[in-house]
Amino acid sequence: MIRAVVFDVGECLVDETREYGTWADWLRVPRHTFHSMFGAVIAQGRDYREVFQEFQPGFDLYEQREARAAAGQPETFGEEDLYADVRPALTQLRADGLWLGIAGNQTIRAGTILRGLFSNDVDLIGTSDDWGASKPDIAFFDRVAEVVPFEVEEILYVGDRVDNDLRPAVAAGMPTALVRRGPWATIQWHGQEAKELPTFRVESLLELSGLIAHFNGSVR
Repeated sequence: MIRAVVFDVGECLVDETREYGTWADWLRVPRHTFHSMFGAVIAQGRDYREVFQEFQPGFDLYEQREARAAAGQPETFGEEDLYADVRPALTQLRADGLWLGIAGNQTIRAGTILRGLFSNDVDLIGTSDDWGASKPDIAFFDRVAEVVPFEVEEILYVGDRVDNDLRPAVAAGMPTALVRRGPWATIQWHGQEAKELPTFRVESLLELSGLIAHFNGSVR
C-alpha cells in the first residue's frame, strides 16, 4: 500500500533549463556547448559537477554559488520553471488522500524557494543541506523514512535519475517512480535498471494517481 509520495526537485518538479543556461553564461561558455558537454558527462556515468571542471579546472561549485549571489546573480527558480503537470498532479494526489513531500539535493536557498512555492501543497519539504546527507547516500533516504509518518515500504519516491533516486531509494526499501524528462531520464530510460527498478515508469506526474490507485487496489 502506498500512503505517501515524496518528490525529487530538479527535473522532477523543476525544469532546470534556465538555471543551467545561467551557469553557462557565468562560465562564459556558449549555452549549446555547455548543454552538449552536460549530456556527454551524464552519458559517461560521471557526476554532473564534472561538467564545470571541463570548462574551468578547479571550479568550486559552492564558492561559485556564493560568488554569483554576491554579484546579484544567485541561483533561482520560480513558478515559471515548474513543469506544467506539477500543480495538477499535487492537487489530484492530495485529493486522493495521500501524504505528500518534497526532498532533494538542494541548498538552503533552494529550500527557502521551495517552501515559498509549495508550503500549502505538501506536508514536508526537506533538503540535503537541511539534513546533512545528500543523494545517493542511503542516509538521505533513511532520513526521508524517519520524517514521513508511514512505513518505508509505503513511501513512493519519485525522481528522474536511476543513480541518484531509484537505486538508493529501492535499497532503502521504498517503491519508486521514474519520470521521463530532463537529461538523466532521457539518457537512462532504456537501460536495464531504468526498466527493472521502478515500481512505475511515467511520462507525466499526472499518471501517478491512477497507477497508485491500481497498485493499492491490487494489494488489498
